[in-house]
Amino acid sequence: MASMKHLLLGLLSRNKDGSMSTQDARAKILIQASGQLKEGGYKLASPDSLKPKHIEYLVERWKSEGLSAGTIKNRMSHLRWWAEKVGKSSIIPKSNTGSNQAIKLDIDKRSYVPTETKAKLLDTAKLDLIQDPRLKLSLRLQKEFGLRREECLKFRPSHAVQGDKLHLKASWCKGGRARIVPIRTAAQVQLLKEIQQTVGNGSMIPSDKSYLQRLKFYENETGRAGLDCNHGLRHMYAQNRYEELTGWKCPIAGGPSSKELTPEQKQADREARLQISQELGHEREQITVTYIGR
Repeated sequence: MASMKHLLLGLLSRNKDGSMSTQDARAKILIQASGQLKEGGYKLASPDSLKPKHIEYLVERWKSEGLSAGTIKNRMSHLRWWAEKVGKSSIIPKSNTGSNQAIKLDIDKRSYVPTETKAKLLDTAKLDLIQDPRLKLSLRLQKEFGLRREECLKFRPSHAVQGDKLHLKASWCKGGRARIVPIRTAAQVQLLKEIQQTVGNGSMIPSDKSYLQRLKFYENETGRAGLDCNHGLRHMYAQNRYEELTGWKCPIAGGPSSKELTPEQKQADREARLQISQELGHEREQITVTYIGR
């Protein structure tokens, strides 16, 4: 009999919804969840065997592990995907704080105001431990332009570099949302020249490799070099942009809170947040609170 992991991988391969990074995250969470169910004494015969008691067990386990409400809600989105694909959407309440006849989730509301910065600098000594030129350039793209991991790996300069702006293709971006990022600094210009010299009309992914192979290589090499939590480079980009656009540091980096700003400063704050949101590929100004505080 096929293992639950094998059966879930089959379900995932037949339903390739979302970007590659979303699919990768979904696979990791669902396989982890099936393993945790097994540890809890629940042996599912197939993905179709998913029941409310399994969802309830996972939610309670995650709460007991001290996971944040945001992390649990992200995992719930993948469980809802699983339930939908096996025709059992109704077993999970639509609201994370809601309930139905079989289960009550009661997951606390997510806090969008961080208390500690997640921004990080790119450690050049650790970067030098990476031998692959394209991978080093990809990490620098994350730093200089605030790109996501998938975006910096799929980056193709012959398409992206257009005058004083980067044009990111929808197929590179989360949610399939293309966007434009300004080219503003000498460091950015120098980096793009190095990328063009290295890959020419090609991609940051070598022609003989797939995205998934390259993603695995990225994970292995950055882990070996001690360059973890690279999403923090994106946070640093947002914080630097805020200071550049407003003239003062953002709240999470020690700057004044929104309540402390004058009416004129509040207008500048809002305009900066909208600009940063667009550059990061988000649709809402509210999401900038995650990066720069409130």
